[in-house]
Amino acid sequence: QTSMESLIHHFKLYTEGYQVPPGATYTAIEAPKGEFGVYLVSDGSSRPYRCKIKAPGFAHLAGLDRMSQGHMLADVVAIIGTCPPPLLGSFPH
Repeated sequence: QTSMESLIHHFKLYTEGYQVPPGATYTAIEAPKGEFGVYLVSDGSSRPYRCKIKAPGFAHLAGLDRMSQGHMLADVVAIIGTCPPPLLGSFPH
């Protein structure tokens, strides 16, 4: 009977999901090329209300304005090429 109860519990958990209390949290870990962060907002349901992911190269992208000051627009391609590779993956965000 224990295995049948665990099967029911697993099925219920799989179909309904976890009930997360309402609130927001930000968690960051150290990634190979910077900080990887996840921001989650919950409204109390089994699915997140909002989820934002901060890629490791985002800090490099934020500094692109300062790095390109005084240069021509054509030089921005060369400036981006000197930045670490995760920067290129952060552009769509």
